[in-house]
Amino acid sequence: MTIARLIEGRDQEIIHCAPTDTVHHAARLLDEKRIGALPVLVDGKVAGIFSERDLLYCVAKEGGATLDQPVRAVMTAPAITIDVTENALAALALMTRRRIRHLPVVDGEKLVSFVSIGDLVKFRIELVEAEARQLRDYIRTAWAGGRQGLHKIHG
Repeated sequence: MTIARLIEGRDQEIIHCAPTDTVHHAARLLDEKRIGALPVLVDGKVAGIFSERDLLYCVAKEGGATLDQPVRAVMTAPAITIDVTENALAALALMTRRRIRHLPVVDGEKLVSFVSIGDLVKFRIELVEAEARQLRDYIRTAWAGGRQGLHKIHG
């Protein structure tokens, strides 16, 4: 399944910030929206990502004064992105390999969604559960059909 199908029908309001916003403003957005990261946008294009980790690292390094700095000074850039046409499992593999928890989804250069590792793990679990259900149904059907065949032979 593609990322496009995964995000289909989803509320596409993407909470984001600008590189010129203060770290304090971005941190408040993370808190208010109870999210772990924000895409940092310039004209609808992803310039970087501001995450809880970025906040933690800059405060640990420079103290509270960092809250007055612009986000561009502490964001992770360039951002790793994935195209909307990519496979959802490829996105999960990319996030695992790069050890990231949030991934901007782009169509060309335009941001169309923002997925978390939780979104993709949930998709993977649903896929595995569906496969398990299909196998159980197949075994149940095959077993029932086999038993009927035995009755005909021995009947």
